[in-house]
Amino acid sequence: MKKFFGEFKKFITRGNIVDMSVGVIVGGAFTAIVNGLSNNILKPIINWLLALILGSNSLKDIYTYLKVAEKDVLDASGNVVGSEIDLANSIYIDWGAFINAIINFLIIAFVLFTIVKIINKISDSQKRLNDMKSRIEFKQANKIKLNKKEVAFLEAEKKAAEEAEAKRIAEEEARKNEPAPVTTESLLAEIRDLLKNQK
Repeated sequence: MKKFFGEFKKFITRGNIVDMSVGVIVGGAFTAIVNGLSNNILKPIINWLLALILGSNSLKDIYTYLKVAEKDVLDASGNVVGSEIDLANSIYIDWGAFINAIINFLIIAFVLFTIVKIINKISDSQKRLNDMKSRIEFKQANKIKLNKKEVAFLEAEKKAAEEAEAKRIAEEEARKNEPAPVTTESLLAEIRDLLKNQK
């Protein structure tokens, strides 16, 4: 039994399980954003276009009825004044829900495509940077002449390193010039000295 729980603990604490859990949580939050975009921005535009084209004022009114069930409409006194379609007992194709699902799918697919494209671009640029560094190190180790692009790369790296070092030195100098942080002990010592002086 102890071995079983040990294996279970190892399973749930593996890196990919944690990553997957984070992905599910972020995915849930992302779904809320997509639904908000679809329901609050895109659907009103589509409903407006449908009203212009079809005369229907909403995606929810686009049905193809296979079997229609009607129910009576009563007035305030309980008299039957007409009838309306009973959606609960009718059989119909809900084109509005289908169109909404397609819109949500396209939004999610577009956003995921954009995210993957950005990640791939960052990964490719990092790979090119690492390749450039490896090529320069190889040439320097074998005393091979560097081309202009490699020389410019080394100079840019050197300049960035110098700027980072200058920034670090300036921050250290600024920290040295700051007054010492007030601690509880220094406050108590100051209060003690004030009380001694008052006696």
